[in-house]
Amino acid sequence: MSGPVRAGVVGHVEWIQFAVVPRLPQPGEILHVREAFELAAGGGAVAAVQLARLAGGARFLTAVGDDAHGERAVAELRDRGLAVAAAVRTGERTRRGFTYLDDDHERTITILDPRIVPHAADPLPWAELGELDAIYFTGGDVGALRAARAAKVLVVTSRALEVLREAAIEVDAVVFSANDAGEAFDPSALDAQPRMTFGTRGADGGDWHLRGGRSGAWEPQTPPGPQVDAYGSGDSFAAGLTYGLGAGMEPLEAARLGARCGAACLTGRGPYAAQLRSV
Repeated sequence: MSGPVRAGVVGHVEWIQFAVVPRLPQPGEILHVREAFELAAGGGAVAAVQLARLAGGARFLTAVGDDAHGERAVAELRDRGLAVAAAVRTGERTRRGFTYLDDDHERTITILDPRIVPHAADPLPWAELGELDAIYFTGGDVGALRAARAAKVLVVTSRALEVLREAAIEVDAVVFSANDAGEAFDPSALDAQPRMTFGTRGADGGDWHLRGGRSGAWEPQTPPGPQVDAYGSGDSFAAGLTYGLGAGMEPLEAARLGARCGAACLTGRGPYAAQLRSV
């Protein structure tokens, strides 16, 4: 396609505390961290920022609690270039999490609160989603998913499988981790099967399949520098994939762009320090 890709995310945000450690603590051990910081993160937020860095801006429709973490998350994400529209849940707490980042470049996440996701009944600019070339959906109710379907291309994480099953709509792609049992995905479980599926395999690349039988694999991308940590790499992949499909790329080309985004993210501390900024 010609011109910039108009992209967005419908999904969740989490307030994450990070602790940089040489290794995970043993049971009963007191472990001192080398560095600590906190950010608005989670799969929806990380993907939205990566989309904004590729597209020059992106929409993010989400929901937060009526607390300081929710206010800080919205403000921070706007500072990162997002057009954020956030429903505020009265009496609820913005989801928090704690993440270890270790010397093996891995991230180990503990979630402290229930996830808050946008609903179609929330006063959010749902009608504007039809103006977008691509949307990545990480969470929401059935009505939110159906509203997101108005975009030209709709990519959904396998973690939203229950909503996708209930909505019974065709989506363009489902992205999942083939190495994570928690993200296992079987297209036959859906009445309306997606047009494409993309299963990531970390350092081994991944596989794509088109409904009807055509399939292929993409090769891993070499990180453009020393690896630092893996937090946000998978979400950055999904954002790059969404951007590529929204730009009219073939499945392999879009997956390769996603892999470049994931590899770049590996070279920065936390999710945002090294995200890819150009296609």
